Formats: sequence, C-alpha cells, structure tokens
Amino acid sequence: MKKKLLASLAVGVFSLGMIGSANAALVDLAAGSFTPAASVITFSEYSLGTTNPVYNFGTYSVSFDGYFMGGLGTPTVGVPLALDAAAPNTFITSDGANPTSPVLSGTPRFAGSVAVLFSQDVAAVGLDGGYFDAIGGTTIAAYDRLGHLIGSITNSQYGIEFFGLGDSSGNAVIAGIQFYITGSEPAGYAIDNLTFAFDERGYITPNAVPEPSTMILLGIGIAGVAAGSRFRRKN
Repeated sequence: MKKKLLASLAVGVFSLGMIGSANAALVDLAAGSFTPAASVITFSEYSLGTTNPVYNFGTYSVSFDGYFMGGLGTPTVGVPLALDAAAPNTFITSDGANPTSPVLSGTPRFAGSVAVLFSQDVAAVGLDGGYFDAIGGTTIAAYDRLGHLIGSITNSQYGIEFFGLGDSSGNAVIAGIQFYITGSEPAGYAIDNLTFAFDERGYITPNAVPEPSTMILLGIGIAGVAAGSRFRRKN
C-alpha cells in the first residue's frame, strides 16, 4: 500500500447509523487492520483522465460512479444496489496535495461525489480520503446489497485521513460505499488506496468489545470539536 499523509490537530465528529441485523455491529478499522491478503486499488492502474474505472479481480469486480440509483446519499432501498449511469462521472486525476497521487475524484474535480460498488459483498473496506481543510464536512456511508444504510462517518482530521469500516462478526455485509461532501470543505477531496477484504484473511477482525478508540455504529453519535486551520492549493 502506498504511504499516506496524516495531519494532526483533530478530534472526531461521527454520524452513525444502524445495520439491519441486530447481531451485527460495524466498527472503525485502523489502516494496520488490513493484511497482505487484502486487495488494493491505487488508481495508478489506469491512465489519467480515465472515467468510471472498473477493476476485475477474478470472479468479482469493483466499479465506480458518482452515486447509486436513487440519488446522492439515498440509494433505492429494496432492490439490488446499482450505480446510476446518469450520475456525474468519477475520473482518475493528479493531486498535488496527495503524496500518493494519482487519485480518484468525482465531478466537478475534488468536489463531486464518489460511489464504489462491489460485485460481491465485502467484510471490510478502507481508503485514504482528502486533502481535507475542514472537520466534519465530508461523509462516507456504507450500504448493504439492498440499499439499506449500514452506517456513516464524517472526516475527523485535516489533510489525508484513513477511513476503515468492518463488521465485528467478520461477516461480509458491505455492498457499496458513498463518499460525498455534506458540509464545509473549501478545497474538496479525492480518494486513494482503496483496500478491501471479503473475510478474515484480509483483515484483523475487531474484538467483540471494542477498544475505547473504536467506533460502533449503533445509532448513537459521538461528537468532537476541533480548532485550527489548514490552507493549501491543489495542482
């Protein structure tokens, strides 16, 4: 996996949802939770300017577009999760603020939404998002195969932040994720280093009782406040 840049001076702001199964709990995964068996997409596999790339891994695939059928942040519930061909495209681009450029952006550049669809449900997924100039302005949401919201979080750091989501049971329940701006984000964001695993061979299953730093998405909110500012220009 390519190295990521982490910025300091932040306390989390989380927006949390509930999973359909009463026995399932989505938890926060650190970057070190993924093993070498996990699959990784760096967006350097295709040339700059490629729109809505599709990555094939044997019998399954990972696809990208602006959002899912049903609309931004509101996939149609009760039918198989699907990307909306009418959504603004995602595309591979350079980013002078990201040390592991190229990245994947939505349309318009660094301001559009990015949806990721897995042809086979995954148990854990992680990615680098940023570069963030504000706290809590960008949301990542996870959905099951029928479009139900599993949970969502907002960015809690300035700069490049790693986001990791997995089910505490080790079950594969995540069919897709959506990344989009929901508040103030002055210079926008992109995603990079998408990492995912279908089972426990690809990531370290969290303990049934999470550590204090672990986030459980069970319909409760944890709020933090942060002060500070960062300014930079993207190339």
